[in-house]
Amino acid sequence: MFGDIARFLLSTVFTLFGAALLLRAWIQVVRMPPYNPVSNAVMQATNWIVLPLRKILPGGKIDWASILAALIAAAVYVTLMVVLAGVDPTLMLPMLALVAVLTVVKWALNLVIWMTILTALLSWLNPQSPAMPLLYQITTPFLDPLRRILPRLDGIDLSPILLFVIVQVLLMVVTRVAVSMTLFGI
Repeated sequence: MFGDIARFLLSTVFTLFGAALLLRAWIQVVRMPPYNPVSNAVMQATNWIVLPLRKILPGGKIDWASILAALIAAAVYVTLMVVLAGVDPTLMLPMLALVAVLTVVKWALNLVIWMTILTALLSWLNPQSPAMPLLYQITTPFLDPLRRILPRLDGIDLSPILLFVIVQVLLMVVTRVAVSMTLFGI
């Protein structure tokens, strides 16, 4: 029982932190102003690891420091999960590196799902929310290509549903690959 609780807590903490790091990188790509309360909170929560990494990897259009921080977080997470499974992580180092990359991909896909769900919900419940500009800027690059394919049905945008299905299929593939490489789920 302790192992299950520990795995759940590790998964929750690292997934949220990894998603925040990837969100920080995506915020820079879509050029979100830092004065938005949501983007400001993400920056403050991740500054402690990203700012030192910026000394090694200077920023540009892509925030490589945030991506590297997400990879480091994923490597720590995967190593801790292996230790909890009772396996010596030094025996699996090359595989752990690949699983850490797959974990970051999984975090990114989960981030797309959650941002899409939040965008859809807030567009119905509170379109004036301070989070809407951020959510709209983050999800538009994913939804616009689908909007060109899918027709609107009486003003209802079905692109979030299609994006959700596509990302869920990708998540199944990534999870299956990661689980087949290890004895545990990520």
